[in-house]
Amino acid sequence: MQIIFPKVVPEYSGPDLTLAFPAMIDGQRVECTITSAALEDHFGAASPRAEDMLHAFDNHRDRIEAVARRLLSETDARCRVLRSGYVRFVQANIAAT
Repeated sequence: MQIIFPKVVPEYSGPDLTLAFPAMIDGQRVECTITSAALEDHFGAASPRAEDMLHAFDNHRDRIEAVARRLLSETDARCRVLRSGYVRFVQANIAAT
């Protein structure tokens, strides 16, 4: 499975408190999202406000995309939401290796 993340600005969703960002999986565009809780807990977002979430995403884009790539690979692209618990799980496994 080839996964590429286009370098575009994520889209903020206030009602869902998420940022959406695209991934290209074997040439097909899919939307991934990351929750404000994941951004606050693991990537330094100061709040669920759009500017704070976007700032954290920009500062940690490579790490976020690495976690998204792992989630997409593990779930055959069925799960596309990065939640705080999954990020914690991935970071714990990376630290253990």
